[in-house]
Amino acid sequence: MIGYYVSLALRSLRRTPILSALMVAAIAVGVGAAMTTLTLNYMMSRNALADKNEVLYALQLDNWDPHEAADNPSEMPWQLTYKDAISLLRSDIPTYQVAMHRWGGPVTLEDSTVRPYTAQARVTSRDFFALFDIPFIYGGTWAKEADSNAVFQIVINEATNEKLFNGENSVGRTINFNGTPFTVVGVIGNWSPSPKVHDLNNGSFQKSAELFIPFGLHRTFEIQPWGNTNGWKPEKIESYEDGLGAEYVWVQYWVQLDSAEQRQRYEDYLTGFIREQKDQGRFPRPLKFGLSKPSEWLVLNEVVDGDDRMLSWLSLAFLLVCLVNAVALLLAKFLRKAPETGVRRALGASRSAVFSQHLVESGCIGLAGGLIGILLTLAGLALIRQLSMGYMDSVASMDWLMMLSAIGLAILSSLLAGLYPAWRISRTNPSIYLKTQ
Repeated sequence: MIGYYVSLALRSLRRTPILSALMVAAIAVGVGAAMTTLTLNYMMSRNALADKNEVLYALQLDNWDPHEAADNPSEMPWQLTYKDAISLLRSDIPTYQVAMHRWGGPVTLEDSTVRPYTAQARVTSRDFFALFDIPFIYGGTWAKEADSNAVFQIVINEATNEKLFNGENSVGRTINFNGTPFTVVGVIGNWSPSPKVHDLNNGSFQKSAELFIPFGLHRTFEIQPWGNTNGWKPEKIESYEDGLGAEYVWVQYWVQLDSAEQRQRYEDYLTGFIREQKDQGRFPRPLKFGLSKPSEWLVLNEVVDGDDRMLSWLSLAFLLVCLVNAVALLLAKFLRKAPETGVRRALGASRSAVFSQHLVESGCIGLAGGLIGILLTLAGLALIRQLSMGYMDSVASMDWLMMLSAIGLAILSSLLAGLYPAWRISRTNPSIYLKTQ
């Protein structure tokens, strides 16, 4: 029966091509506008660390102003001080733990035609690659002592290896970073999660680092982080060492805790650590720390903010306006077929059969509108990529799930729009039209 209704719907659409095209266009434009913003929100809110969501935690310590909490939803600083990070790295409770921040510098290669360039680097501890499950193409991470001592070893990503060494196994080769020769100990793939859950402080959708160097190099290079450094307490900083000991927060910290028992032990450890710091005159606020899973971290950092959600609601409101127009067009189209429907009713077609037939026709219009709506969505996302100049490249794209969602939204919308017109035509009184024949 459905096949018969579809056949009738296609014939009906062919008989009124202009009216049908207008209805398809109304659905397509509404779906295209709605899916463009919904797709952006969907892609922006993805959890790039979903595979380890239950075991990874972003750590926060509340060592802020005693009179005013940190100005963010968690009411704790997003990052840690250097001296807290160094102290916590000594714990043997987490399976893996990472202290890190963004940095960068010039890269050169002796006896090479590659011109010097500035590379994005991540200063981090050796567990970084294991904690975030980053596979190595060649080699591995640096020695353990590099987390606390100056060890000139470096890990590069695949694109850098291709640029500097033509993709060959570069383990053991030397590159000059920031004027100092580093030995390559590992090459990873081009790991670039989006959003950049591990570092939401420096642009949630910017590209990840190209180079990775050990955390123990701070004093050697007097490294100042590229990114946010925040503080609440006026301090006299006269040397680099003063800066490392200050209450400024600029180090991101992640831990992997594989069980509830391990998490409890680590929470107890953090409680003891903060009490110890309080005894030394630090951490003036009430004892508080945060261990947030990646999914919770994305929400806390408001990767998808209120403006983005408002834009989605506005686009859905625009779809509603398009549906109202579609209702009017469907009503006009169906009522034009009232004489034909009257004859069908006189020949024995039930009201439910007439209602179903016209609802199927509405669904066919929705299907066509959904397919065109996908093209409009792709065009909208391409325009956003063009306007954002690379910033939104990783999220302004549409996967198969969103394409199927677009078709589903279009069919559902057209069915809702067709309910009243189909009900009206199903109530046709056949006697009126039989008298006019």
